[in-house]
Amino acid sequence: MLAMPDIAFQQCIGTDCAARFDIGQILFSCPECGSLLDVRYDWSRTEVPKSLSLFGSRRGTSSGNAEARLNASGVWRFRELLPFCPLDDMVTAGEGQTQLQHADALAGELGVDAGRLFLQYEGFNPSGSFKDNGMAAAFTMARRLGCTRVACASTGNTSASLAMFARHTKTKSGASMEAIVFVGGGKIALGKLAQALDYGATTIQIAGDFDACMRIAEQTADQLGLYLMNSVNPFRLEGQKTIMYRVLEGLNWEVPDWIIVPGGNLGNSSAFGKAFAELRELGLIDRIPRLAIINAAGANTLCQLVNEHGVRYNGGRVDTNRIEGYYKKMNAEGTRAKTVASAIEIGRPVNLIKALRSLEVMDGVVEQVNDAEILDGKALVGKYGYGCEPASGASVAGLRKLIDEKMIAPSDRVVCILTGHALKDPNATIDYHSGARQKHARFANPPTSCAADFDAVARLIGGAR
Repeated sequence: MLAMPDIAFQQCIGTDCAARFDIGQILFSCPECGSLLDVRYDWSRTEVPKSLSLFGSRRGTSSGNAEARLNASGVWRFRELLPFCPLDDMVTAGEGQTQLQHADALAGELGVDAGRLFLQYEGFNPSGSFKDNGMAAAFTMARRLGCTRVACASTGNTSASLAMFARHTKTKSGASMEAIVFVGGGKIALGKLAQALDYGATTIQIAGDFDACMRIAEQTADQLGLYLMNSVNPFRLEGQKTIMYRVLEGLNWEVPDWIIVPGGNLGNSSAFGKAFAELRELGLIDRIPRLAIINAAGANTLCQLVNEHGVRYNGGRVDTNRIEGYYKKMNAEGTRAKTVASAIEIGRPVNLIKALRSLEVMDGVVEQVNDAEILDGKALVGKYGYGCEPASGASVAGLRKLIDEKMIAPSDRVVCILTGHALKDPNATIDYHSGARQKHARFANPPTSCAADFDAVARLIGGAR
C-alpha cells in the first residue's frame, strides 16, 4: 500500500460502518461491509479560500509554468476543494473548459421566464462529454498508485474518455497507460465506440448489457489488477464535483434554484450532492439548490424505487431489502434497461445509494421521460444552437414535465446539465429528423429533395430578399 498524507482519506458511506482507509489503498467498496466509499478530507489540515471568487480569478491562464497549465483545467483550478494530491501529480487533458450558456429562446418553448434557464454544456470537453472531469481526477490517482492498466464498463462516453486520458497519462516507466474497455454488444453509439478505437483502447464487446459489462469489469479489476475507472471509483466523482463549481461561477457564485441532470449510473447526481454539502460545510455557500434526476422510462430504476417503493436515504439507513427485492423482481421478469439514450441505459446503477444521499441533501425529486420526449428535448436543444447527445435531452424533457406539474415555477432559476456532444450519436439525430426513429417527432427538420436546377431551388427557398 502506498502511504499518503492524511488530509484525504477514504470512508465507507455505510452509517453503521463508516470505516476509514488510506487513499493509497486501491478500493472500490468497503472491505468490511461492502458499501460504497467516499473521498473525504480533514479540512482543518488544508487551506481553503474564504471566497469562491479566487477560483474564477485563475481562469484563462493556459501557458507558462505547470501551475498555470493546471489553472486552465476546469477541474484543477478548484484543487483546494479536492485536495487529495500535490500539483506535480495532477493529470490534465484540457478538461472542464466549459461555460454556462444562457438559453432564453429555449426557455420560451418550455414555459420558463426569460433569464432563468441555463445550460451547462459538458459536450465542450476534449472527448465530448462530462466524463473528462472525473477522468482527470481518477487518472491522477491511478498514476500516483503506480497503475499501468485501467479498465471500465461503458455505454460509450466512459470508454471514449478513458481511452483518451490513457494516451495523455504516463506511467512511472514513461509509457502510456493501457486502456481496456468493455461494451455491450450492440449497446453503444457508434460515434462513441469510434473514439475508443481511435485512441487505441483494447475494446471488448460483451454479449450482454451494461450491467453484464460492469460485472466483468469488476471481476477483472479484482483478479487481474486493473484499475477500475467507472464511477464506483470515488476519485471519479471528485472530478465531477467541479461541474457544479463552474455552474456557480457562471452565475457569479450565486446558487440556482434547481439543477436538472439525466440519471444513468448516477455518478453526476452523487457528485453534485457531495459538492454542495462540502461547500455548505466550508461556509462558501449559504443554501443548496434542489436536484431533479431524470430517468429514461426504459431505464427507470431510481424513479421506481423512490416514487413507487418509497426508498429514501434516511440519514444513511437505506432500506436495502426493498432495493434487493426490486432487483430480484427484475431478474425474475427478465427486465433489462432499454432506451434510445444509450448513455443512461443502465438498470442497476452502481451509485444508487449515493444518489439517494444527494436527493436528501438537495431536497431532490426523480422524474422519468419516454424516448419520444427525450428526442424532442434533444431536438429543442439543437433548434436553439446547442447540439447534445440523446441523454442530455432527458434534462430538457424532464424540465418541461416538472414545469407542467408545477414542481418548478417559471420564475425559478434552473440549470440543465447537457452531458455530451451531438456528434456522440449522430444516427439518433438523423433518424429523428428523417422520421426513421419515430412517427411523431414534434420538432423534426427533414431534408428536402430538389432537382439540380436553379429555378427549382429558387421556388423552394424563395427569391432574393
